[in-house]
Amino acid sequence: MDIRRATTVTELLAAGRLFDAPPREEWAARFLAADGHVLLIAYVDGAPAGFVSGIEMLHPDKGTEMCLYELGVDEPFRRRGIGRALTRALVDLARERGCYGLWVGVEPGNEAALATYRAAGAAADGEFAMLTWEFTADGGAG
Repeated sequence: MDIRRATTVTELLAAGRLFDAPPREEWAARFLAADGHVLLIAYVDGAPAGFVSGIEMLHPDKGTEMCLYELGVDEPFRRRGIGRALTRALVDLARERGCYGLWVGVEPGNEAALATYRAAGAAADGEFAMLTWEFTADGGAG
């Protein structure tokens, strides 16, 4: 397995099957160009097998932390340590970039994600509720 940071839209789009929906070229370009946005891709025998994305967040009173935004591993490659390796690679990158920590939100019933993150060295920080606002295409609240 080889883990590399995606730096081109072509690389990101070639891993498109790993995402929840096909990535859009414009959004991929914006993501890669945005300061503090990171996407790592794991390759097995030259084929994209998984990815992890992270976003740095700067706080005026704390400094910069990294949010593990999404982790995805293609079904045939699951349970081989790829998710753990991607998570550890993002943790290492966050340290290298001077982040004071890294966090990820996980649904309490997502045992696979919880096991992966724990295996990569994460510890529970208590329960929390996530509230969201969703917007319609015209910009209104949905």
